Amino acid sequence: MAKFVVEFEYNVDREGRQGLHPAHAENLYRLAESGVLLLGGPVIGDNAGLLLYEVADREELQKVLDEEPYVRGGVVAGTRIREWAPGKGAWISVPDRAEEALSSEGGR
Repeated sequence: MAKFVVEFEYNVDREGRQGLHPAHAENLYRLAESGVLLLGGPVIGDNAGLLLYEVADREELQKVLDEEPYVRGGVVAGTRIREWAPGKGAWISVPDRAEEALSSEGGR
């Protein structure tokens, strides 16, 4: 599975998106429940949203984005898509350091 960071830049302010917001939110909840949307939310101080998706490939991501109510409703002015391979951080599983040390010492 591939992870993609997607940034939507909107051509209307938050108030201008309110008519589409219920469908947008429902879509995101559905995608989150199915494991496709890992994170999503507004970019503070910008008229944009940032979303992290996990899908099989770029083609599958495009299908997801094509169904996004904000995209279909014409309020997305621009989309930036980047494939991302997170490797470190608190949200990443980290091997037990004690087990790692024992393995490197030959199991002592």
